[in-house]
Amino acid sequence: MTKKNLQFIGWGLLYILFLLSFMTSYLVITASFLMIPVLILFVKLDAKRFTAFYLGILLIVNLLLGWTGFVVLAISLFLLPPVIVIGTLYKKKAPAHLVITYGTLTFLAEMLLTLVIGFLFKLNFIKKFKTIMLDYLNNMQPAVKGMLPTQGDMQWYVDVLVQIIPLDMILFSLYFIGVTHLIGRRLLNRMGEDIPGMPPVREWKLPRAFVWIYLIAFAADMLFVSATNSLMSALLINLLPLLMFAFAIQAISFLAFVAHYKGWGKLLPVAGTILLIVFMPFLLVLYSLLGVFDVAFPLRERLFKSR
Repeated sequence: MTKKNLQFIGWGLLYILFLLSFMTSYLVITASFLMIPVLILFVKLDAKRFTAFYLGILLIVNLLLGWTGFVVLAISLFLLPPVIVIGTLYKKKAPAHLVITYGTLTFLAEMLLTLVIGFLFKLNFIKKFKTIMLDYLNNMQPAVKGMLPTQGDMQWYVDVLVQIIPLDMILFSLYFIGVTHLIGRRLLNRMGEDIPGMPPVREWKLPRAFVWIYLIAFAADMLFVSATNSLMSALLINLLPLLMFAFAIQAISFLAFVAHYKGWGKLLPVAGTILLIVFMPFLLVLYSLLGVFDVAFPLRERLFKSR
């Protein structure tokens, strides 16, 4: 047996362990990396060998877990289409931003399809989530419950949580695909592949049209939205945070550009990122405004390149 075959078997065994971890508390750690072993096998093997490896892995997991393994197998099959999309783009040496975009859209489309199929079979996941959250809040200990809002406010809070489900789905998809690309690409390049990465953070730049979208959404939120359950409110409550996150990342890019221009190393963008994470609700607005100014004016050319 060759060294390469042993490598592939090793990745297959690692994937089996990841799938088995879904029946344990280690799921919290392993879930983020679940797609990586399959992605490596998909890129390194031809279609027939990959299919044989993958089906063999599912068979082993099913034999080990029995009937309870069908849930794990369903999760594995759910994650297979994004792996195929990302792996195919890797083989074509597609730019990293296309890999992340198409991978995220595939992942998001699968989640939406799952909701649609659930509705067709009269499984209202959103209504179930709302019921679970209300029951959880109502069944809290009296001492903790006394610190919470009134019943009407709790209903409003749960309604908001339901409204931001699209935002949660988008952020979850971006996170999952981002982690898979970040780690999977590095591992594959160490194994002899030449997969393009993202440009340096200091070069990231949002299109200027995003500024107008942000301003229109912000004005609509301030002037026109009053009903929490309105369609416009549901749209803005998902769109505005996404735009704020995007411009906050643009601000980190600006800090990285400043640090590179001044020769300060990576201390400024790293410190800026840590501060944003730690003080997220408070600094997100300031960072997003800095990102808006960087795109709209633009700050880099005005402050540095004219010198």
